[in-house]
Amino acid sequence: MAVRSPQTGIDTRISKLLNGIPPLARFTRSRGVPFVISWAHRLSGLLLVVFIGFHIFTLSALTTPAAYADKMKLYQLPVLAFIEWALAIPVLFHALNGGRLILYESFRCRRDDVLLDWAAGLTLLYAGLLALLMLLGNQNVSAVFFWLIAGSAAAAVAYALYARIGRTAHAWSWKLQRITGAFLLVMIPAHFLFMHLGPQMARDAGLVALRMQNPWIKLVDAALVLSAVYHGAYGLNSILNDYVGSKELRWVGSGAIIFVMTIAAVAGLRLIVSI
Repeated sequence: MAVRSPQTGIDTRISKLLNGIPPLARFTRSRGVPFVISWAHRLSGLLLVVFIGFHIFTLSALTTPAAYADKMKLYQLPVLAFIEWALAIPVLFHALNGGRLILYESFRCRRDDVLLDWAAGLTLLYAGLLALLMLLGNQNVSAVFFWLIAGSAAAAVAYALYARIGRTAHAWSWKLQRITGAFLLVMIPAHFLFMHLGPQMARDAGLVALRMQNPWIKLVDAALVLSAVYHGAYGLNSILNDYVGSKELRWVGSGAIIFVMTIAAVAGLRLIVSI
């Protein structure tokens, strides 16, 4: 039976795993497991922000099918296919660890040892499932049905959290960050999964555009873009406030974050509306 650390409540299996990774071992011993987990969450969140921007940029070529086809050819390279798969691991970890933090903050579930085990286990299970789908190739799936199930589940999770924190004294900016996080907890893994259920369809500009013309898909895509952009902007601003001492620099940094993320949101929504 695994032993819990009385200081942190973290399962010693997590500590041993982190100590077995040389770049992390020094920080694990000097700063503790919670510090490493916290920074892993933030860095994976940064990767998610980069992915969102890159994804919007890629889809912006849909209005020019030839240009979109050229971009999609890159994903057929084995190296980029591996990178695409590997990217899902930190992104899913961010989603699941975010779920752990929501349970900790709002539902008083303080079993970090159990929750981190589940987060690690589900991340590995998901990565294996994603790899299998990528190797199998095209699978037949209805986009409308898939996103009806995923969107309904995400909305239910987000509403459950809203019902829990909606009347608390926290600022609405904080509440909205947590609620969008609960929504993305379902939607981001679902998005990665859907991308690889029909990879050939995702590379055909005409088929992608046809799918995005469905009103329900437009609604799902708009909710996904707005939630991801707000959640990412709030996270970036939190990092800025934690590590930049100058009030003036924080104002400048916050303005830059709002400006860039607003551009991303407008570009994403414009694409959804124009298709």
